[in-house]
Amino acid sequence: MESHEVEYRITGGDLQVVEVELDPGETVIAEAGAMCWMDGDIEFAARMGDGSAADGGFFGKLLGAGKRLVTGESLFMTHFTNQGQAKASVAFAGQVPGHVVPVDLAEIGGELICQRDAFLCAARGTRIDVAFSKRLGAGFFGGEGFVLQRLRGDGLAFVHAGGAVVRKELHGGTLRVDTGCLVAFTPGVSYDIGLSGGLKSMMFGGEGAFLAALSGHGTVFLQSMPFNRLADRITALIPEKK
Repeated sequence: MESHEVEYRITGGDLQVVEVELDPGETVIAEAGAMCWMDGDIEFAARMGDGSAADGGFFGKLLGAGKRLVTGESLFMTHFTNQGQAKASVAFAGQVPGHVVPVDLAEIGGELICQRDAFLCAARGTRIDVAFSKRLGAGFFGGEGFVLQRLRGDGLAFVHAGGAVVRKELHGGTLRVDTGCLVAFTPGVSYDIGLSGGLKSMMFGGEGAFLAALSGHGTVFLQSMPFNRLADRITALIPEKK
């Protein structure tokens, strides 16, 4: 598969935005609502499917759209195309404070598994699919861990992480992570859900009953402030109405 070769610039500290530069005729795909601004020659359209060669026609797009509904994402993706005669740019940002992580899919084996709300945008030609974890237990107990997105291609993809981004390299070991802190991981890394500890630790430790266990060989991207944790802290500070 061949993705469009886009250029980009990431701006900002803790509230980052990625500005993607498109040559005439080039396209970038993004989740609905991710766009911040764009040049006048950029035209956009909501379409069913990611526009990759693996769409498989109408029924393939329909199946892909159904899978996206399972993940809680929009039925459609937005395609931004440069219809002008010179370079033009379009900018994207996440919906919470954090950082944008650029990933060259060709350099990591052509695939990236990410949390369902981590994907931001990618060069056209990138295939966006659903990746289920190996055990159903991850769905019942892992919260965010059950439904993941799989990005496939040979071009640039961008994911968004809340708070600080930490990159961990696994060389045969195991990393245990709060499921909300997991952003993405590369091929060679396996993913499962396990108990966080004994009964007392699970009830009073404040870390939740289950943790994600990642093992194997590859790269894991983590975030320090998942949105659900931030929302819980804010909600706890809101005075109750009497």
